Amino acid sequence: MEAPDPRKTPIPGVDRRTFIKVGGAVGLAAAAGGLEGILAAGRAPVYAQATKLHIVRWVDFIPEADVELKRQAPEAGKALGAEVTFEFINANDLQARITAAIQSGSGADIIQMLWNWPHLYQSALIDVSDVAEPIGKAQNGFYDVFNATAKVGGKWLAVPHGITGNTVAYRRSWHKEIGVTEFPKTWDEWRKVGTALKKKGKPVGQALGHSFGDPPTFSYPLLWSFGGAETDASGKKVVINSKGTVDSLKFMQAFWKEACDEGGLAWDDTNNNRAFHASDISATLNGASIYIVAKRQKDKIKDEKGEPLWQDIEHAPLPGGPAGQFSMFLPFQHSVMKYSKNQKLAKDFLKWLHAKENYEKWFQSNEAYSVGSTKVWEDHAMWSKVDKPLQMYQRAARLTRTLGHAGPATAKATESYTKYIIVDMYANAMKGMKAEDAAKWAEGELKKIYEA
Repeated sequence: MEAPDPRKTPIPGVDRRTFIKVGGAVGLAAAAGGLEGILAAGRAPVYAQATKLHIVRWVDFIPEADVELKRQAPEAGKALGAEVTFEFINANDLQARITAAIQSGSGADIIQMLWNWPHLYQSALIDVSDVAEPIGKAQNGFYDVFNATAKVGGKWLAVPHGITGNTVAYRRSWHKEIGVTEFPKTWDEWRKVGTALKKKGKPVGQALGHSFGDPPTFSYPLLWSFGGAETDASGKKVVINSKGTVDSLKFMQAFWKEACDEGGLAWDDTNNNRAFHASDISATLNGASIYIVAKRQKDKIKDEKGEPLWQDIEHAPLPGGPAGQFSMFLPFQHSVMKYSKNQKLAKDFLKWLHAKENYEKWFQSNEAYSVGSTKVWEDHAMWSKVDKPLQMYQRAARLTRTLGHAGPATAKATESYTKYIIVDMYANAMKGMKAEDAAKWAEGELKKIYEA
């Protein structure tokens, strides 16, 4: 897919204290009776004339996943007696859309939430515990990460939908050319390997721009692996200006100069995909989409020798540092908006979406790019058929940390993410700011959020 024009897809800073103003009475439910009654009766309920349900989601990096949801829309509409419409927008536009909808009190009935966003927008979301709890109970439970991201004050404010795992996609043959048969397990080892590859014109490519996925999923684990963190375990005291943080910044400055394509400061979540498919970079942190798209477009995406590129792609987790090895995968969920006049219908749709026979088709279309939100999908027959480089995603969702680690997942942690403070801390250091000054800058920005 083409890279979005950053001038057209800004993500404004979100001030949770001022912008969420939801007024007016909540719209009445569209009809009586739940999905269970619909199925038992064998017919659609009598909804108001021309009832429409509007769902907003990201444009998926696996195009077939969106195709499947579009295919399911009329099936859901027939079952629920309503017109179901999916609208797919650039993921970097989701927060702007949410903000506009809340401020105007109108918009999509269901909006996809990423990360800890339900905490940030909690005043504008309805309790969907009656939908989420039965799904989790029936499917071996949701992954722990969703208790942090989608559950607020003991209530589910979003129904977990899936998790996108991020790992390092790398060129197997290029690494073998310099004597590397196993991907580096530590940052220092990757720096040496990356330096050797960059000298051969095959640098590491890492996005460090303002984009929802790859920049934060790289920056946060790097910070944690050197012992750095935004706050202490309470989530109240800012501790970013620490030796661990400064050490991580100094490492990154050297790694960036010696091993990386320095143009990555302007990259979003699509630039590194295209650079990898063009054989411009040797490795990059990304979801499985680089591999899956290369395989599904094998006649188009080829290596420098004219061979299908997917055959030379392998995956590995991010390396570890002095404080350990960490991953931060992208959890996403669906929330029903308080302003919606179709809240009951929206809940029934989410039940329908997660019914095994419906969810399974979407799950399989992803082929490991986005995995299930519940543990039951780890045992799906698909995993016995996927290629070996994708098998590492089968249980990867158990390992992820989330925004705010090692403190709690809160609206404040989400606000920090929204303002790209951690990503910009590293970007500032890559642009020439001293490591100590970059950590001090981040400290000042985080105190405006956590300690104001």
